[in-house]
Amino acid sequence: MKLSANIRRLRKERGLTQEQVAQALGVSAPAVNKWERGGSLR
Repeated sequence: MKLSANIRRLRKERGLTQEQVAQALGVSAPAVNKWERGGSLR
């Protein structure tokens, strides 16, 4: 399974939005969205 799919699966299993994950990590919501789409891991 790709890292991007794992990120999305784990977020959904925990009932979190991309915004909540972004806030917890100190990044933007579009960054989390990009990770989940496999666009960038930076």
